[in-house]
This record gives sequence, C-alpha cells and structure tokens, in this order.
Amino acid sequence: MSKWIRQTHRILSIVFTITVIANFVALGLGQGKQPPDWVTYSPLLPLALLMFSGLYLFVLPYRSRRLKAQASPEART
Repeated sequence: MSKWIRQTHRILSIVFTITVIANFVALGLGQGKQPPDWVTYSPLLPLALLMFSGLYLFVLPYRSRRLKAQASPEART
C-alpha cells in the first residue's frame, strides 16, 4: 500500500504543478479580467490530496521504527 500511495503522491504533484501553471497562464492571458472560479480553485483538490498523502509518507518511517522496536523485545524472549 505504501508503494501505491507514494506513486499517487508523485502523480498528484504533477497534476498540482500543471494546475498552478494553468492558473498563471489564465491570469496572464486574461488581459485584466479574472479567470473563471473553477480555474482559480482547481489547484486546491490536488493540494489537499497531496497534504494527506504527504502526511502519511512523513509518518511512515516513524511508524515502522516503532513497530520494529515493539517486535524486538518479543523476539528475544
């Protein structure tokens, strides 16, 4: 599952980057007009998903270290 989340995180980062670039392009080509709201807010969904997957990936090493530490005393007895 960790591999799947890691791959999803990479894909989401690409999608987020593309939506931010599209937002800047829409602002630049607007000639003083605001782009539609869906263009302005389009980076928020990938950003939220990146936050959750990033938090999971951040906690993963600490969790595995803790699980190893808990399993270690049991293996000695």
